[in-house]
Amino acid sequence: MAEPLPTLGIIAGNRSLPMLFARQARALGVKRLVAAAFEGETDPELASEVDEITWIKIGQLGRLIETFKKRGVTQCVMVGQIAPKNLFDLRPDLRAIAMLFKLKEKNAHTLFGAIADELKKDGIELIEATPWLKPLMPGLGWQRGGKLTAEQEADVSFGFRIAKEISRLEIGQTVVVKSGTVLAVEGFEGTDLCLKRGGELAGKTGSAVAVKVAKEKHDFRFDIPCIGPRTIENCAAARISVLAVEANKTLLLDQTEVEGLIRKLKFRLTTIG
Repeated sequence: MAEPLPTLGIIAGNRSLPMLFARQARALGVKRLVAAAFEGETDPELASEVDEITWIKIGQLGRLIETFKKRGVTQCVMVGQIAPKNLFDLRPDLRAIAMLFKLKEKNAHTLFGAIADELKKDGIELIEATPWLKPLMPGLGWQRGGKLTAEQEADVSFGFRIAKEISRLEIGQTVVVKSGTVLAVEGFEGTDLCLKRGGELAGKTGSAVAVKVAKEKHDFRFDIPCIGPRTIENCAAARISVLAVEANKTLLLDQTEVEGLIRKLKFRLTTIG
């Protein structure tokens, strides 16, 4: 369990994770929450869960840092996604331009790692959000929707090995497989489109297996693998029958709703590790 903090900053991306994190942090003793939210990404409802919120545009690194400095924030977390395409659509300010100029490789991890370094220069430490979210990460052996068939078990094991390798190569963290064949590998398009493409290639009967993992030496400061109701719906729409996620490293959002969808759609969700 995380130690109680008097003040914590939140760099808030999209979907429900920033709000979920804010509630968890409150429950575990954080007294004051200061959010930096992104126009067009962050859910406006986050304002009701934090003490202060400032809206900025993606790429306004200087303003992000000043938001926290002016409010006495010395530690912050990064939660919620930023749509990958927006990393290239951004209009950087001068501080962001200087940061980007130094980067030889520009992907999510190098960009967010550089942001962490810039924050640190101004006395603001980017820390992992996982201590507050650990209760929401299913462990090994967690399973919903019934026992997997022998073929599904084999595909889960096969997909796990492939997903770990593509994540090591900084390609993606999700694969779709069927009968020992790789149908789709996640790239820059993100998980949802990978699932759709894999489902399309599974044929009329569908029944593919998706596997999502964390990277080796995964930096949980700015990337927490997570799934939720939307993930289950996207799998079902693509006629994927099983989703396996890495145990103790994947955040399950809205578990009650997820379990309801699993029963309704006759879907299987399991952990692997």
